[in-house]
Amino acid sequence: MTATGDPVVHPTAIIEDGVSIGPGTKVWDNVHIRTGARIGRSCILGEKTYIAYDVKIGHRVKINAFVYICFGVEIEDGVMISAGTIFTNDQFPRATSPDLVELRTSEPDEDTRHTLVCEGATVGARAVIGSDLEIGRFAMVGMGSVVTRSIPDFHLAVGSPAQSVGWVCRCGEPTLRFPPLETPTVDTVDCAKCGRIYKRKGGRVEERLPPTKST
Repeated sequence: MTATGDPVVHPTAIIEDGVSIGPGTKVWDNVHIRTGARIGRSCILGEKTYIAYDVKIGHRVKINAFVYICFGVEIEDGVMISAGTIFTNDQFPRATSPDLVELRTSEPDEDTRHTLVCEGATVGARAVIGSDLEIGRFAMVGMGSVVTRSIPDFHLAVGSPAQSVGWVCRCGEPTLRFPPLETPTVDTVDCAKCGRIYKRKGGRVEERLPPTKST
């Protein structure tokens, strides 16, 4: 489905110069988007969300209320970022120089790190996302989790620090029941809800076939 029409921007939203917003995207009240940010088409940006300068957001992305997205974050198509999520981009932050004389700016420097949220992924409410990592395709992060390292495709990760506890289908159901990771064989399973078929080798999950059931 192709989005048509201009984006809808609430009158209280702050959109700085140089921001690109795609057709069909809705920006709700008190959202602040910094200069250079690029938002795709058919997205939703929930109230009081902050998007830093030069952030890249793909198409059909759903960002709920009170989300903080800092510089260095890229979000691909079809991602959901739930309410209260916080992204970070500095692993060892300080407010000042070591001698406490000079206040450090918020400009990116050699310590700034990047984060990629791959297509189809979901980040649960109030999660905290570290930097210098990747959240894989259609992965799912549980609410309240603290992500400190990359999450592979289709993995379900929860906790603080977040750890993989299972696998999730494209349709969102955690119904992929593989044997333990120690099993050396290549396993194939289908989603009990939609019938999509997946292969697992070690900790890697790959799609094999389209769904066999109606979705």
